[in-house]
Amino acid sequence: MTLAIVNCSQVVTLAGPARPRAGAEMGHIGLVAPGALVVRDGKIEKVGTNEEIQDLIGSDCEIVDAGGRVVLPGFVDAHTHPVFAGTRVDEFEERIKGATYQEIAARGGGIQSTVDRTRAATLDDLVAIGKRYAAWFLRGGTTTVEAKSGYGLSLEDEVKMLRAIKRLDEETALRYVPTFLGAHSIPPEYKVRREQYISLLIDEMLPQIARQKLAEFCDVFCEENVFGPDEAWRILSAARCHGLGLRIHADQLSLGGGAQLAAELGATTADHLEHTGSAGIAALKSAGVQPVLLPASVYALSSSRYPQARDMIDAGLAVVLATDFNPGSSPTPSMLTVLSLAATQMKMTPAEAITAVTINAAYSLHRGDQLGSLEPGKIADFVIHDCDDYRELAYFFGVPHAWQVYCEGRLQIAKEKAVDAR
Repeated sequence: MTLAIVNCSQVVTLAGPARPRAGAEMGHIGLVAPGALVVRDGKIEKVGTNEEIQDLIGSDCEIVDAGGRVVLPGFVDAHTHPVFAGTRVDEFEERIKGATYQEIAARGGGIQSTVDRTRAATLDDLVAIGKRYAAWFLRGGTTTVEAKSGYGLSLEDEVKMLRAIKRLDEETALRYVPTFLGAHSIPPEYKVRREQYISLLIDEMLPQIARQKLAEFCDVFCEENVFGPDEAWRILSAARCHGLGLRIHADQLSLGGGAQLAAELGATTADHLEHTGSAGIAALKSAGVQPVLLPASVYALSSSRYPQARDMIDAGLAVVLATDFNPGSSPTPSMLTVLSLAATQMKMTPAEAITAVTINAAYSLHRGDQLGSLEPGKIADFVIHDCDDYRELAYFFGVPHAWQVYCEGRLQIAKEKAVDAR
């Protein structure tokens, strides 16, 4: 099957070196304007002007007129918690009235309230709920997500979550990259036996999950009163012995040494980093760790402490942006919200933010050779956005820009044609 997308105002290719983009490179997005692209058998064949692709358009080629719209790679969301039961809307209201995230967690809410509901749900329940959220991601222009467990906190329930993620990858158009997050919290039955829970993680959960090939990465919530740096080091070191890549929730609520630990272990990513300063940034740079910044969770928790994105970019780090979609601290699958927050609150340029949610995010998931840019040979995950200029994605915030969403060259989401007043 051959597909040609023609009459694009801009094609944002993200073409460039075969590695994540760092520093000033994050502003180089490979713009072809005006542009067009050809897809054959689910992969990008060529990007160029309308004239440059004409020789590839045969009688069997389906032609889509973009009508002067912008085409981008599908967003790659490199930090999500997309499988869970129930909501935490009651806690949302409590926070509005002044309760803090930590206060709610201390009295049995927070992560534990979602654990209780997720444990009670069946595998089929979790898949059905997850399909609703998969549709949300796709409608927003996201075509790949990193998907964490972490609301089971027992061997049986963590495996159940990871199996749900596997089924969602098979049964929806959204692509899932699974991460084991059994070290998300200490479950209540182990509160006075935390060492036993850590042993359960290391001696039983990790071997089983690795043996069943249910996860590609292991993550730990490294934070005061959750898992300290020494505990996180033990868990992640064991995960590495089982062949899993390493990710760390680091320095979210306090400066707890998470960034330095990520550097010491050579983790693929360090995520959150709201409290990370110059020493942590230098450590991440020295070790080649990609920072994954989650401004929507800062916003949702009514905080004003955003990660130091500008300092990270200026230091030469290959910054990633993600939603942190979860029922408690960031109940949004919207990359467009993230792009707006990155621009207005972290002073990232629109080009830097686009790089952070496409090619850099793909490399952080070990998918940079397949996804994240529109280059010949790569998987044809792309989105036609109903705007004239890619900068409008952050500028017109709160607007659902995705007009057509394609996964492997197949149309997944299509809106009725908008009134064209451009």
